[in-house]
Amino acid sequence: MAKEVVYDTLMEELKLKELTAGMLVEDYFTRFQQFCTPFPQLNETLTNLKQQGYKLGIITNGKYPFQHDNIRALHIDHFFNVILTSEYEGIKKPDPLIFQRALNRLRVTAEESVFVGDHPEKDVQAAVSVGMHGVLKRDDYWGDVNTEHEVLELDEVPDLLERLKLEGSSRGENEER
Repeated sequence: MAKEVVYDTLMEELKLKELTAGMLVEDYFTRFQQFCTPFPQLNETLTNLKQQGYKLGIITNGKYPFQHDNIRALHIDHFFNVILTSEYEGIKKPDPLIFQRALNRLRVTAEESVFVGDHPEKDVQAAVSVGMHGVLKRDDYWGDVNTEHEVLELDEVPDLLERLKLEGSSRGENEER
């Protein structure tokens, strides 16, 4: 398990003897939702998108119900029409099937859909590979990554969607959300 390896390393570096990696992993999975915090402007952006009539979904790699508990703890679950968790679905990003499931459940086409994620390959390239517009939520972790679309802050997403909609209509594509 990856978290146990991280915690083992952390315990070794900090010379912690009274805890085990298993204890830390258990604590993480049982208490993380009490301390998780949203990205800046998350609620405002989701409110804006819902008011504009966009269908919203989440595809998250991770454990079920852990990820759902975190989404509920952030008080954002009500914004989403679908939430797919890799463990529950039995597939994970970057597998194209999980993106197809989300599209099918939302009843939208890939071409009229935008996927915003923070991982260049598992989120952005995977979304593009199924025909979606992929948008990287840029941070310093990945360094210089070449993507067609990116945002630094989530409140940039509505403007980006408007630009994509205008580009699509100038090519005669479907404007539905």
